Amino acid sequence: MKLEAVFVDRDGTMGGSDQVEYPGKFKLFSFTLSSIAHLQQCGVKVFSFTNQPGIARREAHVSDFEQEITAFGLDGLYLCPHLHGAGCCCRKPAIGLLEQAAHDHQLNLSHCAVVGDRFTDIVAAHRAGCLSVLVQTGAGQDAIGKAQAKEWGNINPNYVARDLPDAVDWLLQLK
Repeated sequence: MKLEAVFVDRDGTMGGSDQVEYPGKFKLFSFTLSSIAHLQQCGVKVFSFTNQPGIARREAHVSDFEQEITAFGLDGLYLCPHLHGAGCCCRKPAIGLLEQAAHDHQLNLSHCAVVGDRFTDIVAAHRAGCLSVLVQTGAGQDAIGKAQAKEWGNINPNYVARDLPDAVDWLLQLK
C-alpha cells in the first residue's frame, strides 16, 4: 500500500495528556518530532487532526495552533474549532477535516491513516476509509476500556500501538 499521509491527533497523541492543553503550555512527547520526521523522510505527509472547542469558547485562537504546528514541522493543520454538539461537519468523528485535506492535497483517503488516542479518531478514520491506529498514550487506555459501551463499539482500530513511534513503525511496514 502506498501511504500518502498520516493524520495525527494532537492532545494525548503528539503530547500533553488526556486533557486539552493550549499552545504555550502544550508539551510534545520526547519521541514526537523524530516520529514526524521519520514519516516525512519516507515520503509521507503528516498533518495535525484535532478538535479544539476552546476556540469557540475564546480560550485560544486558531493562529496559536497554526504557529505551534508550523514549529513542530508538520505539513499542515486540520482543526475543528466548534463546540461538541454544534452540528458541524468537521468535529471528529465527522470526516469533514479529512475530506478537506484530501481535496487540498489530492489525497486518496484509502491510502491514508489516522493515529489518535480516542475512539472519535478511530471512527472518523473508519468512516473516511483510512487505516486507524489507537495509541495507548493520553486517553488511549481509557478508550480501549470504554469502546464496547459506545455506539460504535463494533468499529475497531486496525492496530493498537503503545505510542506514536510504535504506530509509525507499524504503518511504515505496510508501505
